[in-house]
Amino acid sequence: MLAYIKGTLEMKMTEYVVIDVGGLGYKVFMSGTAIDKLGEIGKQVKVYTYYRVREDDISIFGFNTNEELRMFELLLSVSGVGAKTALAMLAVCTPSEFVLAIVSEDVNVLTSIPGIGPKSAKRIILELKDKIKKEQQIQELTNATSTNTSTNVETNIKVKQMIENDNKIQEAIAALQVLGYNKKEIEKAFVKINKIDLTTEDLIKKGLSILSN
Repeated sequence: MLAYIKGTLEMKMTEYVVIDVGGLGYKVFMSGTAIDKLGEIGKQVKVYTYYRVREDDISIFGFNTNEELRMFELLLSVSGVGAKTALAMLAVCTPSEFVLAIVSEDVNVLTSIPGIGPKSAKRIILELKDKIKKEQQIQELTNATSTNTSTNVETNIKVKQMIENDNKIQEAIAALQVLGYNKKEIEKAFVKINKIDLTTEDLIKKGLSILSN
């Protein structure tokens, strides 16, 4: 399976690009927004990929970041949402906006996306929130059975208490977990952030900037 493609941008079309890697041209479907971010023809680019194999079709979908790829995979896990709809959502909604809409059950954000009506928006929120809960339970069980190797237990306890007392941070943690980060990684990242007067979306964005590096 392809994790990413790195090569020369040879062609930019409305729905896809062609990337040359060692003389082979890979046709990669992307949202219009993602295509624009790649820059000019001839530039060296790297896109994260989702490789889809069907009986009558083999397609590669590309993304600027791992978070966009994760959002795409989550959307495909929802019944009734196909690749075309998922790409349309990526074109108008960033991963941070998307996961915030899920954890806060904001139907209006999702219905602002072409092709997504109220029923579809509610189904996406319901299915993904259920998925989030299962992933969180697995992570909590894993953390509970693992050995704590920290040399500063008191600091870790204080950090955990601070995080648990702030609803905005809890929402941001849940949102980042949607994108595949585990709770321990997120909590460590949030220690580095001055969280005073930040909105939940600001916390998500700042968390992403640290976690993605």
